Amino acid sequence: MQKTIEITTTQNVTIEYELAFLRERVLAWLLDMVIIGLGYLLLVMLLRPLIAVVFGDEGLDPVVMYFLLPLLLYFLYNTFFEIWNVGQTPGKKTLNIKVVRLDGKDPEWSDVLLRALLQLVDWMFSAGVVGALLIKTTAKSQRFGDMAANTTVIKLYGSRFTFRLEDILSISSLERYQPVFPEVRNLSESDMIFIKRALSRYQNYPNAAHAEVVETLVLHLLPLIGLEKRPVNDVEFLKTLLRDYIVLTR
Repeated sequence: MQKTIEITTTQNVTIEYELAFLRERVLAWLLDMVIIGLGYLLLVMLLRPLIAVVFGDEGLDPVVMYFLLPLLLYFLYNTFFEIWNVGQTPGKKTLNIKVVRLDGKDPEWSDVLLRALLQLVDWMFSAGVVGALLIKTTAKSQRFGDMAANTTVIKLYGSRFTFRLEDILSISSLERYQPVFPEVRNLSESDMIFIKRALSRYQNYPNAAHAEVVETLVLHLLPLIGLEKRPVNDVEFLKTLLRDYIVLTR
């Protein structure tokens, strides 16, 4: 079952996101571990001559060489990429998921470091059992690191995201309906899904921020459908566009 979460941004706009599935998070983590492992091997190869000069034939202490150094590389990797790429390591970017804070802000270095440190409990020292159980059973799919940092992992959708008109066909019965704005056919299916979600968000959270989103959306749509005069009621105008689109494209 797909779990969702609502996050209110600093602009007081509430956005609904789908939470990443456990398998997506695990695959992203495994991909990151492969990259870190390859980076570790490359680093050891490059530093081998220097280690031989500084530490002699004995080399580095095995604990440092095979535990502390990989662990340090792991922390640096996660901290760098999740700050530089705003919540995405290469593994997460490949799986199209992202770390977000529940207050709508981007993760800070302290959040990222805390998540990385507690991965020792969530994944490494427990063979992944603790993290997997928490992600599956908590309402916001949070492991210990997420709970401590007030974060979670959400899905992102690019151009390959598939929208379906089933999401808006339930608005009303449209038999014998005469379209008001036939130019609505210039818009795409994804445009109509966006309009419906903007309307739903405004109706569920009728505050000034969402009203501004609706107003901006209407002003953007007017030239696309050949209208010069702004409608009297923005919400009714958008509902009419949805109905017209259904009739003209179904």
